[in-house]
Amino acid sequence: MKSFKLNLVFLGIALLFLAACNNSNQVSTENTQTASTSTEKVVPATKTDSKHGASKGGQVVETGKYHLEFVPVKETNQTHMDLYLQTGDNHETVPNAKVTAQVQLPDGKQNTIPFAYDANDKHYTAILSEKASGQYQVKISADVKGEKVDGRFSFNR
Repeated sequence: MKSFKLNLVFLGIALLFLAACNNSNQVSTENTQTASTSTEKVVPATKTDSKHGASKGGQVVETGKYHLEFVPVKETNQTHMDLYLQTGDNHETVPNAKVTAQVQLPDGKQNTIPFAYDANDKHYTAILSEKASGQYQVKISADVKGEKVDGRFSFNR
């Protein structure tokens, strides 16, 4: 009987270890462009990257011809979310997209948040009013003249 209990304890510890190792803070991407298939890649954001232009300090996803950079700014009672949606080798701003975020809260609940375009700063903005501590999973969906562009991001609060 003692051997059985000891085995259960070791099994429990091993499962906790595996769960902790699997709970990494990775950025994943998804692309649902309708007209063509393309490769997606997560590009580490650096302040000056000659290939990808100047970074705003956020998480970057390159998908097809689009460059998405997500910058969450945690404030006292909310999180300000910025999205830089750009296209082409010169990373020209895309001002006319319909952008929404599906945000999974730390407790598993889902929120849909629309983004508005800020013409002065040439990016999309939204406010997340949730204050719970933990990891937030964010799926950004943009509709650019009928072309779907998606990116997945995460942040901790």
